[in-house]
Amino acid sequence: MANPSQSASVLLLNLPPKAFCGIDLLSFTTSPRFQGIKNLPPGLHLVFTGATNSFSLRYGVWFRVPEETNPPSLYIKKWHAQSEELVAETDVAAVLRWRANLGGIWRDGLTPYRQSVVEGETTEDDEGKNENGATKAIADGHEVITEETGDWARLTDYITEHVLDRITGTSEARDHWALTSASSAKIDVDDIPGISKAEASRFFEKDLGFLPIDLKQTWREGAVGRERTLAAQDRSWALRQLVDTVCQDHMDIIGELQFCFLSLLTLNNNSCLEQWKRLLGLMLTCQEAIQTYPGLFTRFLATLKLQLEHNQDAEGGLFDMRDEGSTLLKPLLKRFRHGLEQQSGAAKVDVMDELDELEDYLKAEHGWLLNEDYARHGMLQLEDGEEVMMDMNPEDDEDESGDYAPTMVELTREQAEELGLQYIEPEEQETVKVKQNTRPVPAQHPESSEDEDYEEEMQDLEDMDARY
Repeated sequence: MANPSQSASVLLLNLPPKAFCGIDLLSFTTSPRFQGIKNLPPGLHLVFTGATNSFSLRYGVWFRVPEETNPPSLYIKKWHAQSEELVAETDVAAVLRWRANLGGIWRDGLTPYRQSVVEGETTEDDEGKNENGATKAIADGHEVITEETGDWARLTDYITEHVLDRITGTSEARDHWALTSASSAKIDVDDIPGISKAEASRFFEKDLGFLPIDLKQTWREGAVGRERTLAAQDRSWALRQLVDTVCQDHMDIIGELQFCFLSLLTLNNNSCLEQWKRLLGLMLTCQEAIQTYPGLFTRFLATLKLQLEHNQDAEGGLFDMRDEGSTLLKPLLKRFRHGLEQQSGAAKVDVMDELDELEDYLKAEHGWLLNEDYARHGMLQLEDGEEVMMDMNPEDDEDESGDYAPTMVELTREQAEELGLQYIEPEEQETVKVKQNTRPVPAQHPESSEDEDYEEEMQDLEDMDARY
């Protein structure tokens, strides 16, 4: 059994009675004796807490446990009652004192991380699910929590210290990157659901340093004409600009995607939700960049699939996949597939395989049909029962009827000359229109008065032509 000399621990001191608390994908309500979590595995972790178990303001701290240290790592976070936030214990004497006394609270004061439920005495009434999808039970007077999926390492594998420094600000203590539910990027600070502007301003101490993504301008400064149009349709230039000027590595984009999703999942941070959407809007509208960064797009799709699998970990789910999730993702994924199908070469293969896996998951779990094939040729039965063979031009991917029908516009002489077109005077246009739209219809009864009317109409047209 692990002891203070063998495993890393985090102390969470001075928490309010029966506070909401969690680490990674696990969450629970604290008991009076609770003082922290032991047996932490190596890697990145996120502890978070709130005064109540409801969707109140929450406070989170990221920290990283190294592979092996002697003595084992000890992290001390204190609840500051006046500012109502988790702060790091920086007093060296206090840290040494807590380390010396760790053995006294090891058994009764610290909850095991990822301990199997069968190791403690439980009953059917004690067992249950926490809001993040973990199993919990009462053992040795504590809620013993165990993650069911073991996905935390894969959900955080690209969140580096550089990503944490850029988003939350450089931490004086290298084991303390903090944010709250109200932390926000400046672009999102005016819209934090459930939090008043007064509360938001109170906790808006610093701007979350997200990647500067502006989906309304994805072209270089000074671009005009076709260059600007192509950059709006294929946002590869904007992606390369981020990689070259802001990111330490192009995989930092995956790290930010992971940071935003997990901060949304655990802290209900709205600004992280908005940035997560912006990242999707950028990555899934790139075409040319797939050839440059095939590994980035492969990993992006795998990460997105894993995140969607954890959509229901939050109470009620983060997104309604039948409504807002469908509205956001479906058009983007269809557009991405269309662009990917235009690619060639080895870079396309792995990306296409990952996209197929994502679409298979969405089809199996939510009934989405993203790769909707439709017939391009076949037999068409007319109203009178006759069948004819119809073919669709493979280049006619867009529907040009209804709202998408082409629009006719009138040009002035100057506009026509500028475009190199022949200008026709309005009176001549009327004459040409009448000529083109008039079609003689063979009469079923040659001796009927319809023939006479038709002949008179044609004579009037000839007279009109002679006058002009």
